[in-house]
Amino acid sequence: MGSARLVVILGLAALLPADAAPCGAQRPDGSTASKLPGMWLYVAGAAQFPQHQVEMLLIDHAFLRLEPGASGQELLISHYVAVGDQCFTNNLTYLEVTAGNATLVKDANTQKTEGMLMNMSSENLLLIQYQMQKERTYLGQYLYARSLSISTADKEEFEQHAECLGLRAEQIVYAPWKTEVCQVKVAKGSDSPHAEPVAAVTASPAPATPWPGSAGN
Repeated sequence: MGSARLVVILGLAALLPADAAPCGAQRPDGSTASKLPGMWLYVAGAAQFPQHQVEMLLIDHAFLRLEPGASGQELLISHYVAVGDQCFTNNLTYLEVTAGNATLVKDANTQKTEGMLMNMSSENLLLIQYQMQKERTYLGQYLYARSLSISTADKEEFEQHAECLGLRAEQIVYAPWKTEVCQVKVAKGSDSPHAEPVAAVTASPAPATPWPGSAGN
């Protein structure tokens, strides 16, 4: 199994209907979208199936960069995921603010919904949740933050969301952030977390291999 295959997590190709918010959680509204641009660091993931947990264990660090799209109704997402000595990149997904002010993660090629953005108690946390019905139901969620220095209460909130989905504590994997394969360079004249990512070593997966952010069952 190659390194490219080992990073196929953090997303799916289809999702239950957008109004089927799991556990009754509320999604961010239109006003939230204006607070989302910038850098989001990957903190942890929770996955239902063992193969996805193994894949998460192979990730040292990852982050997202969100940028406003030309239409004003979407935020473009660039993914950076470090596995071994390679940094994998992808910019095929985006957040779309619909007429109902629901913010969704969509694939730019297929136009299919990949995940659901959920509310958290802090605007410095980003939670993407998945509940896919395909050959079998897949449950998962992934936590990002403006800073890696999140509180115990933030972790407990993430774990409560996981428990609500039926995921156990042992199905949660926290990213270690031990290497600097995918580097983060702070924008000139700024010390804010809205940094520009720089891929130290960028690798492209083999044809038909899903990018980070597209796990299958």
